[in-house]
Amino acid sequence: MKTFAATCKVLGLSLALLLAPAVHAERIKDLASIAGVRENQLMGYGLVVGLDGTGDQTTQTPFTVQSIASMLQQMGITLPAGVNMQLKNVAAVVVTTSLPAFAQPGQQLDVTVSSMGNAKSLRGGTLLMTPLKGADGQVYGMAQGNLVVGGVGAQAPGGGSSVQVNHLSVGRISNGATVERAVASAVGEGGNIRLELHSADFATASRVVQAINDKWGSGIAYALDGRVIRVQSPNGSDQRVAFLGELEQLDVRPSLLAAKVIMNARTGSVVMNQAVTLQACAISHGNLTVSVNSEPQVSQPNPLSRGQTVITQNTNIDIKKDNGKVIMLQGGVALADVVKALNAIGATPQDLLAILQAMKTSGALRAELEII
Repeated sequence: MKTFAATCKVLGLSLALLLAPAVHAERIKDLASIAGVRENQLMGYGLVVGLDGTGDQTTQTPFTVQSIASMLQQMGITLPAGVNMQLKNVAAVVVTTSLPAFAQPGQQLDVTVSSMGNAKSLRGGTLLMTPLKGADGQVYGMAQGNLVVGGVGAQAPGGGSSVQVNHLSVGRISNGATVERAVASAVGEGGNIRLELHSADFATASRVVQAINDKWGSGIAYALDGRVIRVQSPNGSDQRVAFLGELEQLDVRPSLLAAKVIMNARTGSVVMNQAVTLQACAISHGNLTVSVNSEPQVSQPNPLSRGQTVITQNTNIDIKKDNGKVIMLQGGVALADVVKALNAIGATPQDLLAILQAMKTSGALRAELEII
């Protein structure tokens, strides 16, 4: 009998563990980044040629003509003075891309090509060799290739009806740039690396430190503040890479986010996170509509009365008041209950903005209110 009871107790405990909700954990890779491991933006100015009459209007974009003349001069072609080039198949563009961390010369990158003049379309064009520079003015890549534009346009001859699908003044070139210079990286030099949390949080920083020290020993990691964590790393480059790869895979349970409500006053959008709660409060919502209609009326005189026709305005004023609703919200309700209650009173997105502001002012809304 005791053996049977003990067996039932063990089965019950096992079933409870299986039915218990799993603790949500995230990888350090998703919570933080390593200082020094970052992308660098590159930009260049170039020319797209081979357009089917949809290029820049050179009379309105003189820089396109200057660029063509400069390119021809570099190729040994000198234009006579006073020549007014009327180009239709050329467009001045800006080329942008990002240089990944640890990129090496010869690596290929995707680039985005955007028209900076008044070209109608870049479809079918070819980007000429364009140097890509960083913020320091140094050239880190070269771009060239055929553009792919995700759209199409058609127009009737003589400027009649036109049809356009998607955006035609921006294109993309896959593997259109080649890295020419690498950016030096000092990650891990001196035996230390710095982890930077995406969002500053003291509790999350403390849990990351604890997870690292539990894995490799006390004193390996310590927090400098609520965002930056310093970690001791091996000196050898191969050992450091393996160490960082294993560190990024560690699971950490982040702390709950601060309660926040984001409101967009222009579009009426309201977004609330799960930590938003309420104190007990009552909400009243009602609408008052006033309509004023004015209709002209013509008054005709009787025959042979020598009277005059008179036009008068007949004004009607209609006042409509919707039934107001008062809803009692209990304190500490969850986000789902808040949304259900606000939907129950029939609040529109614009009304919801005013209601949430009033709730915040009264102290009933336990959340940070941010208007964007």
